[in-house]
Amino acid sequence: MSKKSTKGIWKVISASSVGTLIEWYDFYIFGSLAVVISTKFFPADNPTAAFLSTLATFAAGFVVRPFGALFFGRLGDLIGRKYTFMVTLLLMGGATFLIGCIPSYETIGFMAPLLVLILRLLQGLALGGEYGGAATYVAEHAPKGEKGYWTSWIQTTATAGLFVSLMVILATKTLLSKEAFDEWGWRVPFWVSILMVMVSYIIRKNMHESPVFAKAKAEGKTSVNPLKESFGNKYNLKFVLLALFGATMGQGVVWYTGQFYAMNFMKTVMNVESSQVDTLLGIALLCGTPFFVVFGWLSDKMGRKSIMMAGMLLAIVLYRPIYKAMYNATDVSVKTELVDQTKLVASVKDIDATKKDSIYTTTKMYADGTAFEEVKTVHMENGVRLKADDGKDKVDTKVTKTINSSDKWMLIFLVFVQVIFVTMVYGPIAAFLVEMFPVKIRYTSMSLPYHVGNGIFGGLLPAISTYFVTTAKDAGDPEFYLEGLWYPIIIAGVCFVIGMIYIDKKINTIHD
Repeated sequence: MSKKSTKGIWKVISASSVGTLIEWYDFYIFGSLAVVISTKFFPADNPTAAFLSTLATFAAGFVVRPFGALFFGRLGDLIGRKYTFMVTLLLMGGATFLIGCIPSYETIGFMAPLLVLILRLLQGLALGGEYGGAATYVAEHAPKGEKGYWTSWIQTTATAGLFVSLMVILATKTLLSKEAFDEWGWRVPFWVSILMVMVSYIIRKNMHESPVFAKAKAEGKTSVNPLKESFGNKYNLKFVLLALFGATMGQGVVWYTGQFYAMNFMKTVMNVESSQVDTLLGIALLCGTPFFVVFGWLSDKMGRKSIMMAGMLLAIVLYRPIYKAMYNATDVSVKTELVDQTKLVASVKDIDATKKDSIYTTTKMYADGTAFEEVKTVHMENGVRLKADDGKDKVDTKVTKTINSSDKWMLIFLVFVQVIFVTMVYGPIAAFLVEMFPVKIRYTSMSLPYHVGNGIFGGLLPAISTYFVTTAKDAGDPEFYLEGLWYPIIIAGVCFVIGMIYIDKKINTIHD
């Protein structure tokens, strides 16, 4: 490829990637702040229910993504790639900014979670149109035989967006006091997005339409009814279903397990201090991100199928051993406690004239440097302990572990391994999908299986897996923390079998 054409495609990559990264940042800020958001927009009397409600709202943005894929995919195949993902960028940025402006549950009651849900749905619709447009746009600029390499740069933006969201949150926490961040500072990452969107809009405004689509439009070969031609045509529908059940379904659960589930697992099951989790996850993502390009490039040489299927198989086999090692790394029951450093501090917090909280804070230190803090809050009214719905005393317990350097690097390595699985299944997927469908219905046809696989199967993973873990814990299962993994293992397993049997290597040469 000539220097001139290389320079041209790098402009395309840069403009597409910046916008897509910002959209992922906007989308994932909500997930990155799920633990904090659960205390702001949902009733505080049941922390577990509030957290599950937050995850459900987070998942709602994923569930609606296929509808965004249909709506914006149709527009993309009718009027063009460029203008469609300009609209999605502005919609995403506006919704994200407004989430940061919504008053808390204490201020406006149930209007708070309702408004969050509405804006979350708008985010999902926008993302449903963004990814297909960016991937198609880049692929249609890429030379023949190099689509895997060039589209893999777009694949890095999802993980990079999560990384940027974690870094913005970490910077905000560092600059503000713990009280200030909890009170209003958590809103800052949402507000920051509007500045990023404006910059991206200016960059994208100067982009040209995809040459492949422009040529098809000039020759009158664009689709009159992309939805009908994509899903009403039995031949094309067969490829849509194969893309979903043989590739994107498994890719989706591996993606979310290796990043979001790992983050929530460390924060809510392992009880590792939030900033430490953000830091170690950020390091693992930073180290793993270049492998998107490595496996995208490799898929041009070896084929998309072999790399994606290998990534799924490794995840299926290794998830349980990896998460068992993660949990054991911070399990204080097997660590040596420094008993002489254990402290118990009791305090009282007045809620109003009749209600008060009795707070008991226990701190412990362990020989390996791990610090443990348990805050038990007993809710009382007129000197009598309040009762929860199940008849038990209304007591909230929050455990926080600050881990030592050795455990931190062990967790970084274990998350990094999961990110490698992600890069294997995700690096080649854009080129794989683009090559399956003809130009005139490509945006619509590739967007739907991608967003069903990622939005439905992947997006529901945090809520479903957390529910499995909670249920197993309540049932007294000693390995309750592994139960949430059955969902991604089964989904990826089904996808692996279908992909191995029905995906033919020749698929990727049909429309190349």
